[in-house]
Amino acid sequence: MRAQLPRRVLLSLVLRLLFLKPAVTGSCSGGEQELLKQLQRQADFMQDTSRLLDPYMHIQGLDVPGLKEYCQERPGVFPREDALHGLSRRGFLQTLNAKLGHVLHRLTILQQKLHNVQDFGTVKRYIYGIRNNIYCLAQLLPDSSETAEPTQAGTEDSPSPPPTSYTFQSKLQGCQFLRGYHRFMHSVGQIFHKWRESPSRSRRHSPHRALRKGAHRMQPSMRGKRLRPRGQLPQ
Repeated sequence: MRAQLPRRVLLSLVLRLLFLKPAVTGSCSGGEQELLKQLQRQADFMQDTSRLLDPYMHIQGLDVPGLKEYCQERPGVFPREDALHGLSRRGFLQTLNAKLGHVLHRLTILQQKLHNVQDFGTVKRYIYGIRNNIYCLAQLLPDSSETAEPTQAGTEDSPSPPPTSYTFQSKLQGCQFLRGYHRFMHSVGQIFHKWRESPSRSRRHSPHRALRKGAHRMQPSMRGKRLRPRGQLPQ
C-alpha cells in the first residue's frame, strides 16, 4: 500500500500553494483590479533582498566592509522608475515581460553555481506567475491583438554554460545584477500601486458605454421645437 501523507502535511501544502499563486495556468480570470492586486503582491515579494541578494552576498563573502560597497546596481541594465512612468501601459507591460525573461535566464545560471540559495526556485515560479498575469492584464487593454502569449515554465531559451572558473569579477557581477533586479521590482510595485489608484482608461472603449453614447446621439434634439397640442396636425 502507498504511504499516505498526514492530513496536517497535506493541508500545509495546499495553503502554501493558495498563498503563493506563482504557477502559470495559461488561463485568465478576474478583473483589472484583481490582477493589479496580484501583480503588486508578486512585485512586493520579489523586491525583498532577503530572498536572493542577501544570501548571495553572504555565500560569496561579499557582505563585509570593503566589499559590499562595490555591490551596487550597474546603470543601464534595468530601467529607472522615472523612465517606466513615462511608458504607456502596454509599453510598460511589454518592457516588464522582456526584463523578467532576462532575469529568468540569469537566475538559471546563478542557480547552477549556488545550490545553497533555496529561494532561486521560488522566485522563478513567481516570475512565471507574474508573466501570466501580465498577459491577462494586457488582454483588458484596447487593441490587445499583439499581446505575447504567456511564458510557460521550461520554455525559456537554454542558458549558456557557466564558465569553468568563478572569479571575483563574476561574483561581483552577480551581486550587482541582483541589486538592480530587487530595485527594479520595487519600482514595478510602485507603478502597479499607482495603477490600482487610477483604473485603466480602457473602460472608455467598452461596448456598453459605446452603445449608450450612440443611443444618446440618435435621440432627436427638441431644442427650438414647439410642442403641439394632441391631435393637431402640422401645417
